[in-house]
Amino acid sequence: MKQIAKRFFKEEDGQGMVEYGLIIGLIAIVVVVALVILGPKIANLFNNVSNKL
Repeated sequence: MKQIAKRFFKEEDGQGMVEYGLIIGLIAIVVVVALVILGPKIANLFNNVSNKL
């Protein structure tokens, strides 16, 4: 039984994928926050350019 527990805790398969998932999730949150903060400013910029054309 001890060997099974040791083998279970030594296995690292899937850890890399979890870490990549967490990184992707963090990047997605940063992008959403940036778009929420900068969204109105970007919209105003495009509207100004559109009006001047």
